[in-house]
Amino acid sequence: MEQHPQLSWPERGQLWLRLLIRLVLTAAAVLLFFLVGLPLLSLLFPFVLALIVAWCLNPAVRWLQRKLPLNRKAISMALIILVFAVIGGVLFGVGWVAVSQITSLFDNRQSLLESLMNGLDALWANVSGWLDEIGKFIPLPPELVSSGEGFLELLTRWFQSLDISGWLTRLMNHAPDLVSNISGFLVALIVFVMASYFITGEYPRYRFQVTDRMPAEVRDFTRSARNICVAAFGGYLKSQLLMSLVVFLILTVGFMIMGNSYGLLIAFGLAVLDFIPIVGSGTVMVPWAVIDLILGHYLSAVQLMLIWGVIALFRQLAGPKVLGDQTGLSPILSLLGIYVGMKAGGVLGMVFGPLILLVIINLGKLGIFRPAMDDVRLAAADTMAILRAGRKPRPEDDGRTGPPAGT
Repeated sequence: MEQHPQLSWPERGQLWLRLLIRLVLTAAAVLLFFLVGLPLLSLLFPFVLALIVAWCLNPAVRWLQRKLPLNRKAISMALIILVFAVIGGVLFGVGWVAVSQITSLFDNRQSLLESLMNGLDALWANVSGWLDEIGKFIPLPPELVSSGEGFLELLTRWFQSLDISGWLTRLMNHAPDLVSNISGFLVALIVFVMASYFITGEYPRYRFQVTDRMPAEVRDFTRSARNICVAAFGGYLKSQLLMSLVVFLILTVGFMIMGNSYGLLIAFGLAVLDFIPIVGSGTVMVPWAVIDLILGHYLSAVQLMLIWGVIALFRQLAGPKVLGDQTGLSPILSLLGIYVGMKAGGVLGMVFGPLILLVIINLGKLGIFRPAMDDVRLAAADTMAILRAGRKPRPEDDGRTGPPAGT
């Protein structure tokens, strides 16, 4: 293998100075992002969201401009009104049903808790019977039974300690703060809608004003980086949201067929779980079906497993097609992104971790990290050359395999 020669001391000093400067700039960029970038993003969030909406609507506005004898501002206003009316109508309908189910849940909370307690008692009775039958053939450690009884007793005390009325009282005490937050939300919503119209109507001019002042090299790099980020975040999130929406619809229809009074709330919660990597709706539905099976609710258990089977089949068949291989990450890298994201940002980190890792990998393919990696390789080669120069030469270093002549 070819050995790299040692660098001269001026070359070595310049190399390590470049590495130090890159390290300091990277640390400063990360620190600036957390100290300035995130607060600024929170402050300007309605405008950032309006910019995203304008970017998404721009192709439709351009297409309508070619088809209709109207100016861009009129088309933008009509399109934004239509989009927000559809979204608002859907949210209002879903919210109405959700509020009705939540109200019914609070009204029937006592009977639901009693049914839950009876179900836990019946569950433990069945499990205890099975353990007694197994104990006739296989001696079971008494700690197993006592730990099960202790867990059931702890769970029972926890359910009995639930103070729904206290929660409602605390909620009413925070009503003024809630009203203030709602007022702030409504102001932000109005600003968001108006900014969406203004930016959509003038989107080509704003875009030209920004890109025209950039050097050609910076413009080309920005375009490539934007395409990478859009492919990673836009494509993956869009496909995952579509998958979760279909899962939500499957769950809603399934619970309606089962006659579940709170099907919409349960379907929404399970759809959110299904959006989180690794977790999925099966982490709730499969144990739920097993418990129903133990309690003798065979029809409910079969229905739950059928719903979960439809979801699993949909994800297996339509998942690769809908995702369209958006990530391109190997399973180990996806797992790494999920784990590091979970440690850094909790549930949101689990969702965005693989996406951020994908963006970093694609930016690396674009060549943004190539100078830094070249310097790292050069520093490693120079370090190895220094270490080789400090050890005694061996026969194999000169290509000789036998002992020196004359021995």
